[in-house]
Amino acid sequence: MTADDSYGRLDDDDYPAYTMGRAAEMLGTTQGFLRAIGEARLITPLRSAGGHRRYSRYQLRIAARARELVDQGTPIEAACRIIVLEDQLEEAQRINAEYRRAAEPDAPAAAAAA
Repeated sequence: MTADDSYGRLDDDDYPAYTMGRAAEMLGTTQGFLRAIGEARLITPLRSAGGHRRYSRYQLRIAARARELVDQGTPIEAACRIIVLEDQLEEAQRINAEYRRAAEPDAPAAAAAA
């Protein structure tokens, strides 16, 4: 991958652009917190060729939500479970909306049949 290819990927939410130190700094947390949510399997950072953890912007948003819950007094394991459940609920709501749209009668076709 050339440098030009790497720059194009910086807009990709899944591109692992941030080191653990930079991610912790951006979130205002510790590297230990990032390790803990990794151990709880909330996020799985990619590893560089040297074995260092690398985080994507998407993973940082998840980590920020976990930090928000922990800052409110939620134990880290519970915070991770809450985030997983929130994600599952959002996905179920998206699927239900798709089913509802598919089940709606086509307005122009229904008017033509009348």
